[in-house]
Amino acid sequence: DDGDLRKPNPLLEFVPVSEQLDRTERIKNCQDPEFSKKLLVDYYFEKVQKLRFGVYDIDNKSAELSDDDFLGGMECTLGQIVSSSVFTRPLELKEGKPAGKGTITITAEEIKDTRVVNLEIQARNLDKKDFLGKSDPFLELYKQSDAGMWQLVYRSEVIKNNLSPCWRRFSVPLQTFCGGDLNKPIKVQCSDHDSDGSHDLIGVFETNLAQLQKAVDGCPVEFECIHPEKKQKKKSYKNSGIISIKSCKVGRLLFVVYLSLMAGIEPWSTTSSGNKTELVKYYRISPSHFFLLPFFPRDKLFPAFGFGAQVPPSWQVSHEFALNFNPDNPYCQGIQGIVDAYRQILPQIRLYGPTNFSPIINHVARFAAHSAQQRTASQYFVLLIITDGEITDLDQTRQAIVNASKLPMSIIIVGVGEADFKAMEFLDGDNGVLKSLTGEPAARDIVQFVPFRQFRNAPREALSQVVLAEVPKQLVSYYKLQGWPPVKLPEIKKM
Repeated sequence: DDGDLRKPNPLLEFVPVSEQLDRTERIKNCQDPEFSKKLLVDYYFEKVQKLRFGVYDIDNKSAELSDDDFLGGMECTLGQIVSSSVFTRPLELKEGKPAGKGTITITAEEIKDTRVVNLEIQARNLDKKDFLGKSDPFLELYKQSDAGMWQLVYRSEVIKNNLSPCWRRFSVPLQTFCGGDLNKPIKVQCSDHDSDGSHDLIGVFETNLAQLQKAVDGCPVEFECIHPEKKQKKKSYKNSGIISIKSCKVGRLLFVVYLSLMAGIEPWSTTSSGNKTELVKYYRISPSHFFLLPFFPRDKLFPAFGFGAQVPPSWQVSHEFALNFNPDNPYCQGIQGIVDAYRQILPQIRLYGPTNFSPIINHVARFAAHSAQQRTASQYFVLLIITDGEITDLDQTRQAIVNASKLPMSIIIVGVGEADFKAMEFLDGDNGVLKSLTGEPAARDIVQFVPFRQFRNAPREALSQVVLAEVPKQLVSYYKLQGWPPVKLPEIKKM
C-alpha cells in the first residue's frame, strides 16, 4: 500500500534471471491476493536455478509491465523453494530496500504423480446477489493442508448474469488437487463476482475426490450450496442452489524417486611415522562447501560421520564415528547442523591417519542393502565424502565399491586441498570399469570424483552441476540392473 486510496490490481510475474517465465492472472482491487494459476517448472537436479518474482499493480490492458506500478519483488533459487513447504519473504523495491509491509508466500509441491483430475461442473437455482441483475458466479476449489489450512487449487472463470451457469471443463494436477489422497477434504466455494473485489458468498460445501469420482457422463453427483449465515438465521432455509458435478475423471501415470543423503567428512590431513602423528594441515569447513547440494532440503536430518581420528573415550582410531558423537542417532539438522557438529568435535579428537574410505562406504552400504531387500525401487542412497587426503586403503575401497555397485547407492567424493588425487580418479571409473583386487568388475559406475580446486574461481553453481551430473543416470542404471520399472502410485479407483 503506497498511500493510494484505491486498492491495487495485483499480478505476479515469475522471472528467471535471464527471461520472463510466466505470469499469474490479475486480481482486481485486492491487497491480499491469492493467485490460482500454478507455475510448472522443470527442476534440474544438478543446477542452481535462480528466480525473480515481481508483483505489479495493473491499470491498463498493455502487456508491457513497464507501464504499470511495481509493488515489490523477491529473488531466490528454485532449490530454496522446493526445500521449504512454505516459503515467505518480504517484498523489496530493489535489493536491500523493503517495499513496505508486503510479503510474498510461495508454496511448492513436487509432482510425484503426473495424473490430472478432469472436472465438469455446472449449477442451478443459485441465489440472486446483484441488485440490478442476477449473479456473476465463479467457483473456487480448496484442499485442506496437513496443518488444517485451506489452500486454493483452482479458480474458475466468471459467468455473467446467470443463476444456472455451466463452467468450462478444467484440469488440475492430482498432486495439486489432493496430494493423491482420495479422502482429503476439498472445499468448493461459489461466489458472486464484484468488480471492486468485495465478492459475495453464494454458498459452499465440502467433499473429497472419492465422492467426486462417482460422477460420470449422464450421471452427475449433486451437492447443496450452503450459505452458513443464512442457514443459521433462517429455519426455513434449504440451500442457495445446487452444484452439479457432471464428470470427474482421473488420468493416469507415473513415477517417483526418493534420495537419502549421508555425509562422511575427513577435514584434515596427517602423516604417520610409528606412533607419532604429525598434523600437516586442515581446512575450515562451512555451509558454502555444501552449496553443491541444491536438491537436498537444508533443514532435513542428515546422518554425518567423520573418519581419520582417535576418538574419546577409548582413543581408538575410527573411520566411521558419528560427527555428533551419538552413534545411535547420528543425524544432524540440515547443512548447518553438519557444519556445527564438525566444528564442535575438532577440539575433542586427535587427528590421525591414514585415510580409509572402505569403513564409511560399507557403513552406508548396510543401509542400502536393507532397502534392496525390500525389493522395491523406493529409496536410493547418496554418500558424500569430503576429504583432503590421499586414500590409503585402496584395495579395500575397491572391493567396497564393487560390492556397493549392486546396491541402490552412489558415492560422491569431493577432494579439497592440493593432495595427489590420482587414486580418486581411478575409483571414478570414467576411464574403464572399476575392478576389485580379485578382478571382479563393478556392476555399474557409482562413483563421481570432483577436485574442489578446479572450481575455486568458478561460479558455485558450476561445482553443483558437475558434482551431481552422474547421479540421475546412476540411479536409473540401478533400476535397470534390477529389472524394476519406475515406482507407480496405487491405482485410483472409484469407491
